[in-house]
Amino acid sequence: MIKVVKFGGSSLADEKQFKKVKDIVNEEKERKFIVVSACGKANEDEHKVTDLLYLCAAHLHYGVSPDSLFSLIEDKYLKIRDALNIDLELEKEFAEIRRHFTKDVDTDYLVSRGEYLCAKLLARYLNADFIDAKDFICFIHNGEVDIELSKNKFLSLIRSDRKVVIPGFYGVMPNGSIKVMSRGGSDISGAILANIVDADIYENWTDVSGIYVADPRIIKNSLSCSRLTYRELRGMSYMGANVLHDDAIFPVKEKNIPINIRNTNRPADKGTIILNNCDELDKKDPPRIITGITGKQGYTIITLVKNHSSTSIGFLRDLLAIFEEYRISIESVPITVDTFSFIVQSKAVSNNLYEIINEIRKRFQPDDIRIDEDIALLAIVGRRMQALPGISGSLLSEFGRNAINIKVINQSADELSIVVGVANKDFEKAIHCIYDRFILEEASV
Repeated sequence: MIKVVKFGGSSLADEKQFKKVKDIVNEEKERKFIVVSACGKANEDEHKVTDLLYLCAAHLHYGVSPDSLFSLIEDKYLKIRDALNIDLELEKEFAEIRRHFTKDVDTDYLVSRGEYLCAKLLARYLNADFIDAKDFICFIHNGEVDIELSKNKFLSLIRSDRKVVIPGFYGVMPNGSIKVMSRGGSDISGAILANIVDADIYENWTDVSGIYVADPRIIKNSLSCSRLTYRELRGMSYMGANVLHDDAIFPVKEKNIPINIRNTNRPADKGTIILNNCDELDKKDPPRIITGITGKQGYTIITLVKNHSSTSIGFLRDLLAIFEEYRISIESVPITVDTFSFIVQSKAVSNNLYEIINEIRKRFQPDDIRIDEDIALLAIVGRRMQALPGISGSLLSEFGRNAINIKVINQSADELSIVVGVANKDFEKAIHCIYDRFILEEASV
């Protein structure tokens, strides 16, 4: 069996966390490929290393010395090294990074050093090989990773009898320059590596014991999901569940490699397993009706009404073109007869909302146009919902029973998810009412 394991920043925040990681890695010989984030915060008074590096880059671009900020990073890594008696000359690494301290510093290079230094430390601590992500994770010009090229390069670098530690979050462009991924990109690095080595499982170690049914900041002591499908995870992560970067799904889904979300601080917990298909396991252990409830606040709904527009060929396309001209991404387009609603993030239209409205009026002369602001979207996700007639009605009834006005509702044709729009002020209340009615009641039976 081959396991790729990724440890997030909270799992590597200080020397105590490094010890936990070592115990986890050494517990199973199958945990051969280890991907790491930059060191995270050991306490609330600290800053994340990646945040500090972005600040360093900003200081340099404005001609301000970043020395005091970079010293915090140096101190953190040196403290871990010295506490664990790791034989690694970090001072040379720091000097090399400081050599790049100019107004023209490559931000991607500088920001990637958090993962780089963490991986160097952990590799030496584990007596494992260090392989730099820039030596095998290859981007093409459009920003996508060339998996086949990356695989060929990586397989030429590994030794069969050695564990390997790799920094996450970055790779290399065709011209040799470092390119970082979006924040949380180490999850993607781990998924890419799992694809490359044809892993049997991708373990993602963090500071929670899996994926919760609902945000634990809203639902205290929320139950967790023992398993879910890639599609369910995609629906939940897109709408706010942020334990795992949503783009980390695609490299492993391609090869049906399970993802296991685990807790570094509670390694005995089984966590959450994410699979392409849960049918066989579901037969033995039926899942809850609802897998998860996620959501985000801060949306605006623009609703247009125009008689006979539903039979007008190209009408919707021409409407969408206006949003494209303003480079506005649309979350959803609920449609009824002659009525079109466009749900967008409020911050995306904050500077040109009324310009868009005026453009719609000018081009289409609608019978009515309405703006609803301060909207929250809830995604209620569950693979079992499609087999239960009347689930949508039950959900809507629960909102009504709790005096929550529904602004918009949109259900996917596969019945895997139902998205409901409510006022921002009702956001947490809405999550509570669905959780209490459909999760707690079912759990108590």
